This record gives sequence, structure tokens and C-alpha cells, in this order.
Amino acid sequence: MDRTLPDVIAPGLDVLFVGINPGLWSAATGWHFARPGNRFWPALHRGGFTPRQLHPSEQDELPGYGLGITNMVARASARADELTAAELVEGAEILAGKVARYRPRWVAVVGVTAYRIGFARPKAGFGPQPEPLAGARLWVLPNPSGLNAHFTPETLGAAFAELRAAATG
Repeated sequence: MDRTLPDVIAPGLDVLFVGINPGLWSAATGWHFARPGNRFWPALHRGGFTPRQLHPSEQDELPGYGLGITNMVARASARADELTAAELVEGAEILAGKVARYRPRWVAVVGVTAYRIGFARPKAGFGPQPEPLAGARLWVLPNPSGLNAHFTPETLGAAFAELRAAATG
């Protein structure tokens, strides 16, 4: 539980995806969104960001596609609801610093509840957000965790495709 994951980040990315925090499986493997039931990698491909579905072990290929991954909170947990509001607020501040340093064009937070708490936007919805983050456009995507039963692989892919259309348009 004390392990953290290195960011997959580079200057000038098109989209920096922001997970809530690493799950225990990801902490054990060292790969973002690594749990077999997590739907991030399929949604990334369905959304048109990658030419094929990447395996989590291929995460270091993302900058070549103009993409990166970081987390709002560095510490791993079994479930995102184990995080405190204070951790999410602090994580949002740390994220703003990363965005200012690396200057991605878009920042996509994958988890509306974490976004609402971390950024003090209790009524925020999915999609583009009105306020920028350190000069980057903000987008909120559904949480791709297999625990999020409100979204199917198809609807997750469609949500990612909306972001891709905005980011490339």
C-alpha cells in the first residue's frame, strides 16, 4: 500500500489523463490502470487515442501518442472511497503544479467525484469544464474502474471519443 507509481508524462502532451489513485494491483505491478477489470485501456483504444489496445505494461508508449498518465493522489488503496477529502484537495494542488510544469493541452480527470471534491466543484458533470487548470483545458471522464457499473465498455469508449474529438479538433 505504500508503493507509488511514476508518472507517465512529458512536456507538451495533447492529453494528460489523471487517475484518482493507484489501486493495489497497479501498485504491485507498477503499471497504471493495471487491474484486469479496469476498462481504461480498452476505452482509450475505443476512443481512438491508440491504434490498438495497449496492455498496462506498455504504458511508456503513451507519450509517443501525445498522452500521459498521473494520479490525483499518489498512495495506493483498495478503493478510491478510502481517500480523504483533504488528500484529494492536496492532490489537485499537486496536479496543478505538474500541469504548469509540463504544459499539456488537455487534462482529463477520470472520476467525477474525485474531481468535484479535489477542485471544490460539487456540481461538476462529465465533459469539458469551464475553468482551465494552469493553462490547460479540463475534461472529466467517467471512472473506468470495473466497480463503476454505470458505464459499459461502449459508453466509456464513447466518452473517451468525445474528448479525443475535442482534443484533435
